Amino acid sequence: MSKRLLDPVSEQTIDWMVKLRADTPDAALLERFNAWLAKDPAHTQAWDQLHKRLGGSFNTLRSLDQRSPGQAGEARQLLLQPIASRRDALRAIAGLSLLGGGLWLGASSPLGDSLLADLSTGRGQRQDFNLADGSRLSLNANSAVDLHFNARQRLVILRRGELVIKVAPDAERPLCVRTAEGEVRSPGARFLVAQQEQASRVVVLQQSVQARLFSGLTRDLQEGQAAMLYPRSIVPMVGDQRHRADWLRAKLNVLDDPLEDVVAALRPYTRGFVRVDPQIRGLRVQGVYPLDNAGRAFTALAETLPIRVDHYSPWLTVIGPA
Repeated sequence: MSKRLLDPVSEQTIDWMVKLRADTPDAALLERFNAWLAKDPAHTQAWDQLHKRLGGSFNTLRSLDQRSPGQAGEARQLLLQPIASRRDALRAIAGLSLLGGGLWLGASSPLGDSLLADLSTGRGQRQDFNLADGSRLSLNANSAVDLHFNARQRLVILRRGELVIKVAPDAERPLCVRTAEGEVRSPGARFLVAQQEQASRVVVLQQSVQARLFSGLTRDLQEGQAAMLYPRSIVPMVGDQRHRADWLRAKLNVLDDPLEDVVAALRPYTRGFVRVDPQIRGLRVQGVYPLDNAGRAFTALAETLPIRVDHYSPWLTVIGPA
């Protein structure tokens, strides 16, 4: 059987992805990466395509079949450990039939996340964890993280969902939460990080953090401040956003969000598939809704908005105009 080959630009793109994700990039590496991006529009296009398809954090591994845990574990270690080389990573992924079409294709699977993650929660489940360094980690429902702690670093990789972490102070080893778009770093703060479809949300609950994209762009955030991290920009959010951590108390506190975001926050607590009609996705919502009773939350939304909620089975909910 002949091997499927990648074109040179695709190989270079994967090379950079592995380098930037294998460990915390230094200034020299980021400078070389930015120079490579600027050298040819094809580089930027390939990077954007790969980032979009992978979700930026090796989400390809989410599609691994649970029947081959040995291969899955080996591939994940190759990709996430600092010693990983591009050739080893390519060989591992190719062996799992994840390369093809000239670009590395990724697929998202919550089951794959849960199987491969160090810590994870399921539908409707919130859980607190005491980490080895003394930090306190809380995971929202349907979330998954990997942990990489050693004498040099404290790294939490958010693979899916949402977390709140209270960092045990250590000025020599700031704790870093890595998402698909970048990193949030602090030697001793308490903050929230949520991985969304094409961005990450950061909310500082206590003290301050530094948010940094993989391009090198940084922004300092103080207590009460929040920002959205996109692949190429950090956009501050208006107003105090600390209410977004109310899921710790089983509440969804909404001040002025579109309906589609509210439904997205309820999905980890809902059985089956929830579809929202495009006509009403932008409706603005305010209120406090119970996370542990998603049915009651949907009923409350229908009572206050011009919408109707139809449950066709325990596995299908359709929300449309009234």
